[in-house]
Amino acid sequence: MEYVDVAVIGGGQSGLATAHALRRQGLEPVILEASEQASGSWPRYYDSLTLFSPAGHSSLPGLPFGGDPDRYPHRDEVVAYLLRYADRLDADIHTGARVREVGTADGIFTLALEDGGRLSARGVVATSGTFGRPCRPVPPGLENSAGTVLHAAEYRAPQPFAGQRVVVVGAGNSAVQIAAELAAHARVTLAARHPARFARQRVLGRDLHWWLKGTGVDVLPVGRFLRTPPTQSVIDDGRYRAAVAAGAPDVRPVFSEIEGMKVTWADGGTEEVDTVVLATGYRPDLDYLRPVGALDPDGRPRHREGVSTTHAGLAHVGPEWQRSLSSNSLRGVGRDAARVAGRLAARLRTH
Repeated sequence: MEYVDVAVIGGGQSGLATAHALRRQGLEPVILEASEQASGSWPRYYDSLTLFSPAGHSSLPGLPFGGDPDRYPHRDEVVAYLLRYADRLDADIHTGARVREVGTADGIFTLALEDGGRLSARGVVATSGTFGRPCRPVPPGLENSAGTVLHAAEYRAPQPFAGQRVVVVGAGNSAVQIAAELAAHARVTLAARHPARFARQRVLGRDLHWWLKGTGVDVLPVGRFLRTPPTQSVIDDGRYRAAVAAGAPDVRPVFSEIEGMKVTWADGGTEEVDTVVLATGYRPDLDYLRPVGALDPDGRPRHREGVSTTHAGLAHVGPEWQRSLSSNSLRGVGRDAARVAGRLAARLRTH
């Protein structure tokens, strides 16, 4: 059985930033990435996805994104950047290594992999939980739907939906972006319990993230006080508000029920739809930690600013609002990783 200093579960942006921070602490981490490349969930996002923060505010520690700092990088640019970061990291990265279960005894963690492999570690950092499990709420009748029902995680491009009647459920950045893109090819409704809130992408000639950084809002350590993280505004350069104002997509309260593919709207009206896209977010994907009791009943990690409150030597990097507004973003995950790595290294040096 292989024995390592620290096992980092997940090789996306959080895992790579964590490995960088651990190496700066003199530790030799091993990254266990379930997919075949070290870029996390990014390759699986929809084709047109672009960052809402400019390149100059979207780097991990130690490697600038490069190119025009004011541009908004495309999904494929982010994947290429993360692969470049992994190549320069000089860390032991195991791809195709999905962790099935974590156990612990006498202060040592044992990780069982799906391929039958096992390793032991003095410390474990879980970084894989943020976007691994799509949340699929099931309104009455949806489970018996006769049409196409998919999560935004399965959406790639609008062309297959040309000419259809489509309902996108949600009010966040992805919901609005997908609905506006689809509306050029189909008749689309954006349906949500609460209307989308928009934030201007540029204020007084500066990108919103420049202001968030300059005012310190981006790093305020308020995560520990948020029992329910707030819904973030849709960052908009004006296109999405204009699209909504033009009715492409139109916006309605979410339907009250669906039978087959006939939806019933809040005003009692009904109509047939072809496709429902659930842009309803994600839930933690950390089942490998259930055997050690490190999760709450909803599957969320029990932690304080990333440090487990149930097991010494266990930590988390990447949860939304782990410490601040920017915790699960390219621009902010490095700060959280550095704090967690410092605390984990201090413990390992004394035990």
